[in-house]
Amino acid sequence: MPPFRYHVFACEQRKPEGLPCCAARGSLAVIEALRREVAAQGLLETVQVTTCGSIGLCERGPNLVVYPEGVFYSGLTAADVPELVREHLAGGRPLARLVRNDEAVLKAEITENRRRMVEWMKAREAAGAVPDELMRTVRGYQESRVVLTALELDLFSAVGGGAIAEAVAGARQLDHRGATVLLNALVALGLLTKDHGVYANTPVAARFLAAGSQDDARDALKHNLSLWSRWSTLTDAVRAGHTVVSRAPGTGGPDWTVPFIAAMHRNAVLRAPAVVQAVGTAGVKRLLDVGGGSGAYSIAFAQANPELHAEILDLPSVAPIAQAHVAEAGLQDRVHARVGDLRSDAFPQGFDLALLSAICHMLGPDENLDLLRRLRRALTSGGRLVIQDFVLDPDGTSPAHAALFALNMLVGTPSGGTYTEAEYTAWLREAGYSDVRRIPLPGPSGLMVGRA
Repeated sequence: MPPFRYHVFACEQRKPEGLPCCAARGSLAVIEALRREVAAQGLLETVQVTTCGSIGLCERGPNLVVYPEGVFYSGLTAADVPELVREHLAGGRPLARLVRNDEAVLKAEITENRRRMVEWMKAREAAGAVPDELMRTVRGYQESRVVLTALELDLFSAVGGGAIAEAVAGARQLDHRGATVLLNALVALGLLTKDHGVYANTPVAARFLAAGSQDDARDALKHNLSLWSRWSTLTDAVRAGHTVVSRAPGTGGPDWTVPFIAAMHRNAVLRAPAVVQAVGTAGVKRLLDVGGGSGAYSIAFAQANPELHAEILDLPSVAPIAQAHVAEAGLQDRVHARVGDLRSDAFPQGFDLALLSAICHMLGPDENLDLLRRLRRALTSGGRLVIQDFVLDPDGTSPAHAALFALNMLVGTPSGGTYTEAEYTAWLREAGYSDVRRIPLPGPSGLMVGRA
């Protein structure tokens, strides 16, 4: 017996512009609607939806095939999906008006499309054409810059539920031609829609990129504006072996600090529950959160243990942001933020747990060893130090995000980087910690733990 009554394969293949494909004909909207409707009609236990490459009916997409019968559907729209799910996947009756019943024609069409694609691939190979995947990587900066400029100008808030280009340009004091070209590009990227000259936010833009949304991520995403300028110096940084930007990390004004802490906060809120669960709070009464940023981890630990008191240490520009988050959580009596410098401070003593989250990558090896030694003196006997950071594999090439982040540290810090488990282990042992171990976490970062 198969594990599901129906298995739906939906094409999401994306081909170069000018070639017919399901993605260009709206397959993403159909797939999203299909998953949503399967859940809404209570069919998650009986229907499996899988995306796939070309089904071979490229001119007629979006296409999908429903097994075990092998029923082909073509020309679907998101509006067709509720009826298809209700009739076929729930009721067992294929939706006749969209079914491809002409088997001989169907096979001939798929075979012809396959023949043309093989010829196209042979022609590209003979011409030495650069692979599409490589070209998308090389040109990836274009799409990134479109979105970052839109965030910088707060265009999604200006568009709202609907606005013409003239209105958006006027609201943001932009040139009409420049605004129109940018708005059209955002439509091409799927972040705006355009209907008879009226632009509107798509659901994802309305949720994350416009003012007033519960999940407004504008400040966090605008941290990438700072990264953009740093990454533009990568060639010179590789030549030099360190950052060529004179400003020290963390010393920027509000335009740097607010987006940076907002970005870190969104990540920390997501990861904090997993960290708390992995570390545990039994026997922990005092936590020192070094470079604690928004305070999200201290808040999560305090919420998990009503007897725990936490102290967040960070820069003068950051501590007030942390205290505001603490106040919002109603934990002012047990979580406090104070100003300090993790690079040089002698820390207070008597802590059961010290946390270094996303700190070690900012520092060089000697700086990390010095920091770990100072923190050991802050811990009680048997107290734990927890490092959360990227942990590279031995040859430094994965996880991919960690390998790329090493470049982020190259362009942004004098000596920071990402490090292997062996390097963390060596530092911890040299600093006097015992019972050193690694705790894997979902995602690109993990935990290194040692006892004082």
